[in-house]
Amino acid sequence: MTETGELSRMVRSDALPAKPVSIEASEAEMRALAGRFGLPAIHALEAEVTLEPDGEKVRATGRLTARFDQFCAVSGEPFANGVDEALALVFVPARGGPVSPDEEIELEAEELDEIEFEGQSIDLGEAIAQSLSLAIDPYAEGPDAQTARIEAGLADEAASGPFAALAALKKD
Repeated sequence: MTETGELSRMVRSDALPAKPVSIEASEAEMRALAGRFGLPAIHALEAEVTLEPDGEKVRATGRLTARFDQFCAVSGEPFANGVDEALALVFVPARGGPVSPDEEIELEAEELDEIEFEGQSIDLGEAIAQSLSLAIDPYAEGPDAQTARIEAGLADEAASGPFAALAALKKD
């Protein structure tokens, strides 16, 4: 992670703050993140995170809230949406050398939410940005989804789903 990210908030792993860290994205940061995530707009992005040392690791727990517009998976029209998610991340020192593209890596369940950092700097803002991207439902439907289905002739699954042919035979 670099300090040039859209929502960079660097924290030193060897001098963790005693109080929770509050992050609130600026207008410019929200515009940049909206572009990165393919959203029409982000209206609010906030997080409050408590950082605790755990040996060489740093555990981060807290909450992420965001309000944004996204495109309906059915109609393609923008609609207002949001997330309110618990955060549970673990920052770990970078593991040694580069990995070859053909090398198989097996991760344990507890390693899935680990974020590597180099030196003594953790980019908490980038971790929040990545958490937001994972929390956004890519298949969310807006309020006009059903209208779009009707206009496209996909009014309901019974009439257009995988069992439509069987339903038609039953009527005969």
